[in-house]
Amino acid sequence: MSSLFQFLNTALASLFVLLIILYYVLVRPRTTKSSSNGKKTAPEAPGAWPLIGHLPSLAGKELPHITLGAMADKYGPIFTLKLGVHRALVLSSCEVVKECYTTLDMVFASRPSIVAFKHMGYNDAMFIATPYGPYWREVRKIATLELLSNRRLEMLKHVRASEVDMSIKELYELCAKKKKIGTGQVLVEMKRWFGELTFNVTIRMICGKRYFGTNSEDEEEARKCQKVVRDFFHLSGLFVVSDSFPFLGWLDVGGYERAMKRTAKDLDCFLQGWLEEHRSKKLSGKTEGDQDFMDVMLSILEDAKLSDYDADTINKATSMNIGWSYLVVDSFNIYTYKKMVGLFIVMFGAILMLLYMFVRMLIQMYDECIKVLDLVLADQSISLKTI
Repeated sequence: MSSLFQFLNTALASLFVLLIILYYVLVRPRTTKSSSNGKKTAPEAPGAWPLIGHLPSLAGKELPHITLGAMADKYGPIFTLKLGVHRALVLSSCEVVKECYTTLDMVFASRPSIVAFKHMGYNDAMFIATPYGPYWREVRKIATLELLSNRRLEMLKHVRASEVDMSIKELYELCAKKKKIGTGQVLVEMKRWFGELTFNVTIRMICGKRYFGTNSEDEEEARKCQKVVRDFFHLSGLFVVSDSFPFLGWLDVGGYERAMKRTAKDLDCFLQGWLEEHRSKKLSGKTEGDQDFMDVMLSILEDAKLSDYDADTINKATSMNIGWSYLVVDSFNIYTYKKMVGLFIVMFGAILMLLYMFVRMLIQMYDECIKVLDLVLADQSISLKTI
């Protein structure tokens, strides 16, 4: 067994050396020649390694945006990095960024295909990952004019409000129940509570279902769905070797692609189930209430032919794209507000306690006034009956 491992290590080392030699013999002269043909190119940051480029610089202890910020302070507002076989342009100037997304927006509208969205995004059917072209323009128009329009968001505004109301009501009922049986205070995990609130809002906007809470449909299914979504975000943020070195895709270093395929299968199981429920309701004529994203997409894509993707794939990919975007934004906002509230409570805990005691005193005075008023009304009623 040890001899087998030694042979594999030797073979991998030899393969790595061979790849470096081939890179400097075949690839490097072409890139050097193309960069020196008179066209102006952004300067490349020094420190690139052979074959892997600047990947080691981004793999340090600091977060990538902090590393890139330090490099921008050192090398200027515009420079390039080598990420394997790809070249990335780094901008840190507001004027340059504005020019790229206004004057040169057509050049920067496309994006490279990555393994995560290939497997978990229905082969780049999500418009956030698809290359610029007719399909991207059509789906973006649908998302802008139908799903994210002011009218649609106003129609779904009550979803957020009702979810907050129901979640707080459930907290109140839990506290009242604990108080009734005499257990006193209630311990609530706020991170989980906020997570379930955000998840409920997102899923209701996508398919109209409510997973968590007293009126939830199936909490076990909800936990599975939440885990699948969490796996999606985790796998989407991982560094996959084949993204930087496509010729090494067959190795599946780390087993990430296998995990992505498994997560994609689980995601499709949920999305396809929601889509079939919507289609059944539409065929039976049970289309009561507000339309969620899947309802809108079913109506739009009924007779449309946008690309090689079928209507169901476009519906699932677009609904997932917008829904997960909502989930990211809401999670960030709630996390920020939670930190602010926690800081406020720590800083002004004594004042809040005084306010709490004052409010309780007002409530007790209000209760006493109600009792006195009830007695007065009862006396008046007796007097009127006597007269």
